[in-house]
Amino acid sequence: MRRLLLTGLLALSFPFLGSAQEGRMPLFGKVKDKIYTAPSGAYRITSPVLQELGGTISDSENAVVFQDKFTIHITIGCFQQDATQRWEFSTRGPKDYLSYFFSTYVFPDFQSAYPDTKVENVEYAPKLMEGTLVVYTLIPGGSMFTHRLAELAPGAPPYVAKRGNMLFVRHGYVYVISLEYAERLTEGHTFKLTLAEENAEIRKRLEDVIRLMEFARPAPEPAQP
Repeated sequence: MRRLLLTGLLALSFPFLGSAQEGRMPLFGKVKDKIYTAPSGAYRITSPVLQELGGTISDSENAVVFQDKFTIHITIGCFQQDATQRWEFSTRGPKDYLSYFFSTYVFPDFQSAYPDTKVENVEYAPKLMEGTLVVYTLIPGGSMFTHRLAELAPGAPPYVAKRGNMLFVRHGYVYVISLEYAERLTEGHTFKLTLAEENAEIRKRLEDVIRLMEFARPAPEPAQP
């Protein structure tokens, strides 16, 4: 799978790299009755944002972003596996394959936008979606909620955003769900969670996104004559 497929994910995760702004661009997917359907038809999801609260949806052929002005910034990337990726998945197994996919395709794109991005922690959940990788990343200067933060003093280090990233394979597609844990910055000195509590909350939110999703089953292969 070429890295070109992931530029949609990066451009939508970091708005200054993308053309979609505040939901004004026409969607590649479809929205009906608050349900977004991906352009590929591989999945649909009940929107996690409310238009009444300033929620917007923007997308590309491979990724969609749900965001509001308060605490929600969720990206879902959906990439169909080609023959090479299917072979990698079958030979490596879910855990190794998802680690390979993140380190080869996803993480370099994060670093291209924010070179100081680093992985804080990695977890693997073998029973979730038949194998799910959860990666917690720290991104200096990469918050989508700077409009809610106090202006930094000259020379002060940038705010460090934290994102949870969940990867799994479903019906021949690799899914990358990424969200920022906004409260880590927006609550300032009142934010008191430990690292373990913080990661548990991020993972819960990622799993909540999966619960909103419905995955289309592939069409059955034609019967042999």
